[in-house]
Order: sequence, then C-alpha cells, then structure tokens
Amino acid sequence: MDIGANNALGKYLRDRRASLAPASLGFSAARRRTPGLRREEVAQRANISPTWYTWLEQGRGGAASEPVLERIAQALVLTTGEREHLFLLALGRPPTVRMQTQEAISPRLQRVLDALGTSPAFIKSLTWELVAWNRAAAAVFGYDALGPSDRNILRRIFCSPASRAANPHWETVARFAVAAFRADAARAGPSAEIDLVVEALSADSPEFATMWRDTDVRSFGDGVKNFNHPEAGIIAMEFSSFAVDGRPDLGLVIYNPLTDADAQRVRTLMDRP
Repeated sequence: MDIGANNALGKYLRDRRASLAPASLGFSAARRRTPGLRREEVAQRANISPTWYTWLEQGRGGAASEPVLERIAQALVLTTGEREHLFLLALGRPPTVRMQTQEAISPRLQRVLDALGTSPAFIKSLTWELVAWNRAAAAVFGYDALGPSDRNILRRIFCSPASRAANPHWETVARFAVAAFRADAARAGPSAEIDLVVEALSADSPEFATMWRDTDVRSFGDGVKNFNHPEAGIIAMEFSSFAVDGRPDLGLVIYNPLTDADAQRVRTLMDRP
C-alpha cells in the first residue's frame, strides 16, 4: 500500500523528505534510486519506528501526537510555516505556540516600526516582554529609559506608580491586560517562563494575584486608550494588535493618535532633545 490520492499528509511528508540533501544531514548519497532522505532515515532522525513512519506516509499509521509531529518537523528541517502546515494536515489545527529563545526581531521588522511616524508601536512576547519599539513609543511611554528587567508590560501596569498614574482608568486597563495575558498563556500551553511571570507578579502585586484568579479571557484586539503623559497631558489613541508572520510568539501593537491635536502632542514629545 502506498500514498493514496487523498492522503495529503503522506504526500507532504514525501515531498519534504525528497527535498533534503542526504549528505548535509550525515547520510551517504550513494546508491539512491530517488532524491532526498529514505523513510527509515527520517524515522531515525525523529527517533520513531521506521514501520510506523512508513504507515504514517501511507495513511494507515493513525493520528500522530504533537510531540511526535514536533520531532518529525525537526527531522525534516521544516520552517515555521511548513511546521504549521504539517500540524494542520495531521491534526487539523496549528501547533501550540512556542516561545523562541532568540527574541530579537529582524532589521526589516524594526524598519516597519520606525516607518509608523507619530504612531507609538511595539512588539511584545508571549510573556509580555517588550522586544522592540519605535521612537514614538519611546517618547510617549518612556521605553528607552527602561532597563532589561523593567520591560515587562504587566509589571509596569501593576508595579510602576508612574504607569498607574498615566492610566486614568487604571483598573479597567489592568483587568483587560490580565484577561489578554491569560489568553496568550493558554495559547502557549505549559510554560515555565509564563509560570515565573505569574508567580513573581502574584507575589509583588496583590491586585494582580486577585485578577489572575478570575477566568476572564480577552484578545488584545483593538480599542481606544487615554494616556496621561506627565508633560503633554492626555493623549487619546486607538490601538490595534497584529500577529507577526513567522513568529507566533510575538505580537505587534500599534497606537494611532485619535485626532490631529493628539498627533501633535506625540510629535512634540518626539522632537524633544
């Protein structure tokens, strides 16, 4: 029995292993009738049974678990997009979002932030660490002055008196943030990094601990926020959030000044020496 016409998963696995160069992965390229890796070589790299992997390609191996699919994705050297496609074919859903150890963004993505002018924008991780921001966000939110240990958005909301003073409707903002963070935590699945953030904040902020025991879930989505800057006064902004393609562990948030007067307030802050 071989790959059937309707076995999209099997065809995809076969095509991916056919695209790999055996020599680059430590296998001899001699005496091969077809290009790419053999099935048993993929199984060896994924630490699974060659027979079971063959059945998976043939559409008779049963459903693969997420850990097995992760090992197959690594064995086939799949990109982030290819890995997601593998999970969609095998399980009908994307993989659990995983945090990457390297959180720095590409220069191209930084240029996107910088091109937004008077719209404060930043990129955050699943643990709500600030990863990158533009000049407008530095001017309005003071991000350039933050040390690495002070760049967690939730910690700023709950543990920074200045941040609390800048939010006229602090409790509403805080509850929204916790509900959106809860949704991110669920997407990430079991995570030691998220557990550490929750434990540290719960210890340092009774208000966070109380809100975290709630069950409300929100997407970051979009909305309107009034920010009370100590020098410029109230700046009204509407915000929108976006996924970063190829980095599901990151989120892009853009604040657009609501009126020309609000944009001028941001511009004035940006022009300060």
